[in-house]
Amino acid sequence: MHRPRLLAVSAAPLAAVLLVACGAEERDTRPPSVPTGVTAQAGSATSAHVMWAAATDDRAVTGYDVFQHGRRVKTLPGDRTMVDVDRLAPSTTYRFTVRARDAAENSSPDSTPVDLTTAPGPGDGASTAPTGLTARARPGEIVLTWTPPRTGGPVKEHQLYLDGKFATTIVWGTAPPAGTATYSITVTDPAGTRHSVKLRARLPDGTWGDFSAQRTVVVR
Repeated sequence: MHRPRLLAVSAAPLAAVLLVACGAEERDTRPPSVPTGVTAQAGSATSAHVMWAAATDDRAVTGYDVFQHGRRVKTLPGDRTMVDVDRLAPSTTYRFTVRARDAAENSSPDSTPVDLTTAPGPGDGASTAPTGLTARARPGEIVLTWTPPRTGGPVKEHQLYLDGKFATTIVWGTAPPAGTATYSITVTDPAGTRHSVKLRARLPDGTWGDFSAQRTVVVR
């Protein structure tokens, strides 16, 4: 008497289905985390050091891409968290962001941008830019602090640029501050809006000096 072999016939398609399902689950579609702690320091008048904290991934971070104003300028292996960017111009502000990648070419979102102004070049003379510019957000306003340049005379006016465009002229109603200056900007943008700010001072001869380093601030 012959026994039916239905189980043997149906086992192969079932195994094939299981193998296909397992293979689909093994595909890596999860990107690495966003690199944090991105900083930039001037190396010279034509170079900068860009650094960041290592990103994480469910498998492994295999590389980093460094962008300058949205254009990729450096690609690094996953064990590197610092790079030198060269061929920059003296006394110029640059913006850098970093992305992390994994072996499946999944890329993280861009890091928070960091701005850096290179040093003056040889023969450019002393910088006339305001220094130590900081920008912090409070509900409904952005508070700026900086140190006016040393020009041999009082600095009575500054020009403020918001997102690369002239915004206002800051004129001190009384004697200009001898040390750190403070100024507040009223903002009505939704929370999370990102702005960049920079300043320059009117020099005693009536001309405008160098721009400060550019800072980025997020509205609260």
